[in-house]
Amino acid sequence: MRLVVAITGATGSIYGIRLLEILAGYREVETHLVLSRPAKRTLVEETRYSVAEVEALADHVHDNRDIGASIASGSFRTSGMIIAPCSIKTASAVATCHAENLIARAADVTLKEGRPLIMLIRETPLHVGHLKCMLALAEMGAVVLPPMPAFYNRPKDLDDIVNHTIARVLDRLSLPQTLVEEWQGTHPRLPLGPSGD
Repeated sequence: MRLVVAITGATGSIYGIRLLEILAGYREVETHLVLSRPAKRTLVEETRYSVAEVEALADHVHDNRDIGASIASGSFRTSGMIIAPCSIKTASAVATCHAENLIARAADVTLKEGRPLIMLIRETPLHVGHLKCMLALAEMGAVVLPPMPAFYNRPKDLDDIVNHTIARVLDRLSLPQTLVEEWQGTHPRLPLGPSGD
């Protein structure tokens, strides 16, 4: 199983890094990583990782300027692509089929071949242009998965919040994961009053 992982310059580099760390534990998964130039700067600012350390997590690393890379062609079979995090610039490029770099080209190929494209779009607040861009992506078949924190699982730290989003990504790829337990429904803790409320 081949997966393409792209990290752009949006805040939230840890999402892509954590995904690579988890995918490295799957013997059947071969990862192809593309880092944008802004991503290389952002991840150093935001995390304790160096660019070399992040690249070492992947099986194959591609230069974002190399539009002749294997992942630029639909004949190179993959099981999908994840852009984590995904900047609005990259989301816009994919939504308008403006494949000027490898990340946008690989994403376009993923869509045209009918493969899963999961985009962790990182921006807030959102104006109408952002929303139209995301609607276009959803209409094209992409999975728009902003990294929204969930609190029903009572996260204890930032790792819990990051892991929850990565678990959702793995679920969309039908990969088994133990990061987050399956939701079993609510269990009322307080008895209802006489009126039922």
